Amino acid sequence: MQLNQEILVGDNSLSAEMIDNAYEIRTDNIISKTQPAVSDNSSILDSLLNDYKNQLAEKTALHAGYPYNLSFSYEKLSPFFQFAINNLGDPFVASNYKIDSRYFEQEALAFFAELYQMQDWWGYITTCGTEGNLYGLLLGRETYPDGILYASNDSHYSIPKAARFFKIPHVVVNSQPNGEMDYVDFLSRLDSSRPAIINLNVGTTLKGAVDDLEQILEMLERKRIKNFYIHCDGALGGMLVPYLAPGKINFNGPIHSLAISGHKFIGCPFPCGIVLTHKKLVDKLATNIEYIGSKDTTLGGSRNGHAPLFLWYAIQQRKHLFQLEAETCASKAADLRERLERVGIACLLNSYSSTAIRFS
Repeated sequence: MQLNQEILVGDNSLSAEMIDNAYEIRTDNIISKTQPAVSDNSSILDSLLNDYKNQLAEKTALHAGYPYNLSFSYEKLSPFFQFAINNLGDPFVASNYKIDSRYFEQEALAFFAELYQMQDWWGYITTCGTEGNLYGLLLGRETYPDGILYASNDSHYSIPKAARFFKIPHVVVNSQPNGEMDYVDFLSRLDSSRPAIINLNVGTTLKGAVDDLEQILEMLERKRIKNFYIHCDGALGGMLVPYLAPGKINFNGPIHSLAISGHKFIGCPFPCGIVLTHKKLVDKLATNIEYIGSKDTTLGGSRNGHAPLFLWYAIQQRKHLFQLEAETCASKAADLRERLERVGIACLLNSYSSTAIRFS
């Protein structure tokens, strides 16, 4: 039985009238050099932006298919958009650029570290789940330069991207029909002569499958591989599993890094995420940068200082509700599956998942 993996995405194109208006703005600025363009174009700009706002409102109201939380309210944070907030450098080492949000970044990260029962941790607010995956697998390569990356073929596209970027030998492991790693195939592909760098999915992109840490560890034991690094891609399920299956995956077990998206379960007006890892592993990447007065420990240099503020605010407002919200997501997914099956549409819904996907 195969799964239909098509995702319907709305038409995001601008209207012809909007394009014409935008073209008029450009030609007015070029041709009418003797006239002040700002006053002439202000009404056109206002109209264009208003049309765009209405388009966003319409598409937001009809949104489906992507697991984003679009129900959020950050009006109280709007005054902070007048400031150029830049968390340049390490989140825990102040830089020469003083307009930052490091305090809020540290507090937001502390929430995730506590959620995943982590001690002696380090992390930072990323641009998205992909950056978290890239960072985690880079640490894996730095920990075991001769390691091999193992990831199921249901893993996110950022995993093979990391393998290409960082020149890590990459072995694709078969998946089970539900999207979970095929552990027998994993065992057969393991090279016992080299360290293993493993991507463990905490909610695969299309099927919401969660790989089983215990079975992965069992396969490593059977191959007698002692040197391994496990990165957890929790971009999708990283905020569901701790509430729906407490203790299933956390840093009490032998995992080394974790990525979670901030704009999915929590919700944010711009993409963001977090990456967590053991502090001792980051020392392999750290470089003192004199002119910024901080350490270079992240993938980027300048970093969005608004994202930590927004995530911190959401956490403070709703952390006591996250358990209920996770249960509600799972309940609504189960209800959707039941409704579809009543009309003859068979669906897959994995445990700890908010994704119902149609069988074809």
